[in-house]
Amino acid sequence: MIKIMIKIIPFFILIIGCESYDVVIRDGMIYDGSGSKPYQGDVAIKNDKIVAVAKSIDGKGKEEIDASGLAVSPGFINMLSWATTSLLKDGRSLSDIKQGVTLEVFGEGWSMGPLNEKMKEEEQKEAEGFQIDWNTLGQYLESLEKRGVSTNVASFLGATTLRIHEIGFEDREPTDQEMNNMRKLVREAMEEGAMGIGSSLIYAPAFYSSTEELIELCKVASEYGGMYISHMRSESNQFLEALDELIEISEKANIPAEVYHLKAGGIPNHYKMDLAINKINKARDRGLEITTDMYNYIAGATGLDAHMPPWVQEGGYKKWVERLKDPLIRARVKKEMIKDTDDWENLGYLAGPAGVLFSDFKNPELRKYVGMTLKEVSEKLNKHYADVAMDFVIQDGSRVGVVYFLMSEENIKKQIQLPYMSFGSDAGSIAPEGDFLNSNPHPRAYGNFARLLGKYVREEKVISLENAIYKLSGLSASKLKLKERGYLKEGYYADIVIFDPNTISDHATFAKPHQLATGMEHVFVNGVQVLKLGEHTGMTPGRFVRGPGYKR
Repeated sequence: MIKIMIKIIPFFILIIGCESYDVVIRDGMIYDGSGSKPYQGDVAIKNDKIVAVAKSIDGKGKEEIDASGLAVSPGFINMLSWATTSLLKDGRSLSDIKQGVTLEVFGEGWSMGPLNEKMKEEEQKEAEGFQIDWNTLGQYLESLEKRGVSTNVASFLGATTLRIHEIGFEDREPTDQEMNNMRKLVREAMEEGAMGIGSSLIYAPAFYSSTEELIELCKVASEYGGMYISHMRSESNQFLEALDELIEISEKANIPAEVYHLKAGGIPNHYKMDLAINKINKARDRGLEITTDMYNYIAGATGLDAHMPPWVQEGGYKKWVERLKDPLIRARVKKEMIKDTDDWENLGYLAGPAGVLFSDFKNPELRKYVGMTLKEVSEKLNKHYADVAMDFVIQDGSRVGVVYFLMSEENIKKQIQLPYMSFGSDAGSIAPEGDFLNSNPHPRAYGNFARLLGKYVREEKVISLENAIYKLSGLSASKLKLKERGYLKEGYYADIVIFDPNTISDHATFAKPHQLATGMEHVFVNGVQVLKLGEHTGMTPGRFVRGPGYKR
């Protein structure tokens, strides 16, 4: 009996000593998110965390993934996502998951809270198939988590949203009481987990905000360790002056600041990119934390409001339409639309009617013009292009989605190489099916991250793969001050992507945008597999990722 026990004991020791995991990823090239050179190794997952990263891991996983010949890296962070409503319609986040995005960051000027009763009522009118059951930004993000989303979610607090909450769409300074109310709302949002303050200053009513107003809001966010991130007041004629404003806000509010989708719009302004980079570098040399993000295309997408003066939009959409129906006002608007100006951002003038592509209408009768340029529609209808634009805003019940061709390929490559550059799609996360097919989105919705890894890393070798992954993960996580995300490290959340660097590619074009990226094999979010062998699993483990000021 004793001899039998002696023989059995080592067997039990062997079993006990052999660590078991939920998942072990074997023999992949490990890119840890720091920018360091990769190495072949294993990654082990247990529950929602990474528990081991090494050249070789003993023990077995309940699931084993052979990653030979594949890259294994932290999940990618979309620094500028507009998946705020698309995730309410479809929580799979398919177009981003297929590119390796595991965190969507919202808040370019507009945020999904705080909402007062009037705002909530207006938003519900526009809601398509979902109920607005939240009031604050934190409640919205919690609502997404409860509904079920495949990606993690986070958000900046929109300075525009704050303005609408307190002032509406009026072109005036806030009263002392309104300013105090906005400061209070910033505190509440930061303690709920907002990342900081986001602005979009070319659009009304954000355009009406002064630099001083933004500084005051940012001072509060700074107290909580937040950052300021901005679609600046100009990305064209007043590009450098707008950058000066962002740097001033950063310095006076003592807050890190990031430029949304850095660009120099319009051929006459392309040369300004070098001057802008020089400004940023000098500010950084002075100790300011100035950073940038971008999308990898020569065209941007927004609305026809960026082709009309802000004054005509004061009071919101209904007032805007009323003015466009007035012949005298309409004549004035037309005159301003067809000339260059430094007073506001006239993207339509900079692109020219041949460089304005219609992408999205609410009115089904107008959808036949999707994919046509403003010039083509103008010729088809035998109307001046400015009249077409104004008529479409009236007829569509919206600002009308359009694409503006404004940037240079040379500048895109230059920007990608900047050491402080991250990436954002500036788009929803959608799917090539259902209602999503009613519009022609910018191809960045389906291809921004895959395009970086395929076109600019593999094909054109603008930067190395390890540097690109760092920009997509570790760098972005550090900017946002995220805890235990952005790197392949023990104890970090298991947001992990596995892809083939030799095949990852974007396929979406402006003519045919509804085409998913390829080459992404597996994606894990919080330890749960949401993409397996390139196919979505239907799992929705995404969580609300809270900012540095969060208080339980």
